[in-house]
Amino acid sequence: MVDTAVSNSRFLKALRREPVDCTPIWIMRQAGRYLPEYRKTREQAGDFLSLMKNPELACEVTLQPLRRFPLDAAILFSDILTIPDAMGLGLHFVEGEGPQFTSPIKTAADVQSLRLPDPEEKLPYVLDAVKLIKRELANQVPLIGFSGSPWTLACYMVEGGSSKEFALVKGMAYSNPQLMHQLLTLLADSVAQYLKAQIMAGVDTVMIFDTWGGVLTPTRYQNFSLYYMHKIVAALKSDAATRDTPTILFTKNGGQWLSKIAETGCSAVGVDWTTDLHQAKVQVGDRVALQGNLDPCVLYAPPETIRQEVQQVLTAFGDGPGHIFNLGHGIHQHINPDHVAVLVDAVHELSRKA
Repeated sequence: MVDTAVSNSRFLKALRREPVDCTPIWIMRQAGRYLPEYRKTREQAGDFLSLMKNPELACEVTLQPLRRFPLDAAILFSDILTIPDAMGLGLHFVEGEGPQFTSPIKTAADVQSLRLPDPEEKLPYVLDAVKLIKRELANQVPLIGFSGSPWTLACYMVEGGSSKEFALVKGMAYSNPQLMHQLLTLLADSVAQYLKAQIMAGVDTVMIFDTWGGVLTPTRYQNFSLYYMHKIVAALKSDAATRDTPTILFTKNGGQWLSKIAETGCSAVGVDWTTDLHQAKVQVGDRVALQGNLDPCVLYAPPETIRQEVQQVLTAFGDGPGHIFNLGHGIHQHINPDHVAVLVDAVHELSRKA
């Protein structure tokens, strides 16, 4: 049961498209490498995976940005690749190259060998972190849980890591769509089960990061990405224990599909910086809240420019409820934390209702 103080928070009220005193803000990757205290904690952990899989340290880095900035939500410190890791693909991180899998998905036999991971059994460190973070937050702000989208997880699993061309995963989608759908069905079921477990552990809302949906053609985006996110939203809504938990869907480079994303029944749609918020609002109407959409590179600019760009985003959204301020994607590691303070203060000050 959601605490009354959390339920009445700016963030959750904005997700419900209710009036707020000022626009709420949180930042994708707000717990991360731009903070010196995060870098110190990661060094203490030894490496990223050790940090992520230690509930106490994951709690610590989740709370670090909230100690610095008056943010309106916390987001669980974890990674989108926890599910394929739990499936036994051998997740590891290579300095300067990002995530890689020891056993990527290459054949039909590889897909058929995958099993739906039980979050309680395979991902207890995530659920333990959620419980610990919720206790430490003491209902001051809501906690966001998350997962990667099925398509995005498939991209990493088939490519074996990061990619620029997505030749292997898109090649599979074109040459063997039945096999791709088999993989995506399993991943959608896994994500739904995982997000339900996070909700039962205490998160107040969940977000699905469809980082690579934007590399698909319009038809294949609907078939291979949006269809499965819709399936996850429906699964959460069909369960009495999770149906009232708000959901946020975000497809990077997905501005042309915002209206279709809004049709899934989600609570909010994330918007990157390539789409004007006014146009996004026209596309989605009053069906969902909107989250976004400042270009992260604005934070390299001087404070007066940051304030001007914040005002532009607020003006683009215009009047009415249902806006959650965020960057159009994750914050960069070389951003000056002082500039983040300028951003957060500007959003609250410039949006405050008289």
